Amino acid sequence: MRIPRRTSAVLAATVLASLAAAPIAQAEPQEHHRLPGQRVGYFTQWGIYSGFSAKKVQTSGQASRLTVLNYAFGNVSADGTCFEANAAGVGDAWADFQRPVSAEESVDGVADTAAQPLKGNFNQLRKLKAANPQLKAVISLGGWSWSKYFSDAAANDASRKKFVSSCIELYLKGDLPQLGGAVEGGAGAGAGVFDGVDIDWEYPGGGGDAGNVVRPEDGRNYTLLMQEFRRQLDALGRQQHKHLLLTDAVPSGEGKQQQLEVRKVARSVDWMNLMTYDFHGSWEAQGPTDHNANLYSDPADAAPDNKGYSVDRVVQDYLDRGVPASRLVLGVPFYGYGWTGVPAGAKSGLYQPATGLAQGGNLPYNQIKDLPGTVVYDREHGASWKYDGSNFWSFDTPQLLARKAEYARCNGLAGVMAWALDNDDAQGSLVKALDKGLRED
Repeated sequence: MRIPRRTSAVLAATVLASLAAAPIAQAEPQEHHRLPGQRVGYFTQWGIYSGFSAKKVQTSGQASRLTVLNYAFGNVSADGTCFEANAAGVGDAWADFQRPVSAEESVDGVADTAAQPLKGNFNQLRKLKAANPQLKAVISLGGWSWSKYFSDAAANDASRKKFVSSCIELYLKGDLPQLGGAVEGGAGAGAGVFDGVDIDWEYPGGGGDAGNVVRPEDGRNYTLLMQEFRRQLDALGRQQHKHLLLTDAVPSGEGKQQQLEVRKVARSVDWMNLMTYDFHGSWEAQGPTDHNANLYSDPADAAPDNKGYSVDRVVQDYLDRGVPASRLVLGVPFYGYGWTGVPAGAKSGLYQPATGLAQGGNLPYNQIKDLPGTVVYDREHGASWKYDGSNFWSFDTPQLLARKAEYARCNGLAGVMAWALDNDDAQGSLVKALDKGLRED
């Protein structure tokens, strides 16, 4: 086997140093089977409206191959707290814990009753964990659309304590609101669903969605916020005699990385989920066509922005900034970006101009795989795409995902993370590929 490593000697030294470092507290050993490496999959709150459910995580085989399910997303209010609501673009308590789930859709084949205080996705996550003892569930806060008020929540010691306490009360202790006097919710109704918190602040210091609150001191406040989460989660964990997870999603872009005190943050988290994707995509509608998430840099890259960017380069950036390899989880996309009106050029449409976007410019793997065209696998640079003579799609095939997971394992990283599970096919082919790559040959 050829180890998929093309990082510098600095990477090798950093890996060895990280393995020698004292480990952080880990979750109690699981009975039943132990899976090598962390396998984090994002489950989207809104997936139910397009037919995806926790039951499909089970029947596809995804659940048995994952260690952590990140539930996306929880919102941050204007007053700096975690909350539940039913309002378009603000919150979906109906999907979270109010929606009755039928026997046909339920993980265990048992329908929700009218009187039970916990329904919806949260109850299905609890059932999913019961069926898969190695699996933990984590509430992810923020994301692209719901990071607007993170800066306010993190602004000072009092606001940080208030914010963290509200999130723990709502999601970890499970004190869900009874909105409009509904039967769902109540003190402890959601207890046992979540085993930790994932922070998806996009992004401290700016570069996120329009309208986000931004402060120059966001980077420092982010460090302090993560420290406060660690303190309060550890205090609750001691009461519950378990380790509660704290993770975060961190950016690929060098400018956004530099806004964070990543070495200090790494001391508070169990691991960082690297968003090692979206190097190029639909925002570059006229091309040149390029890779969403290539493993290695290509000197021939024709991009005017993010030229020569790669997964390996992002990993090296974090290692160079002092984050141990054992605290990094490699992010992979279960979706791709597409262009149309693309000439073949010398490399089956790669690095070519386009007349526009193909089918909106973004599709899940489970649709791209069935589109016409020839799949090209560039082993040298760890990239794959599909080209039909006009349409070009940059996406990760199962072959490439297995190699990325192997890269994570061989370079001493903590594991892999996928956005998002509903983009996989009904057989869970992409999660199976990641599982394959994380196992020793």
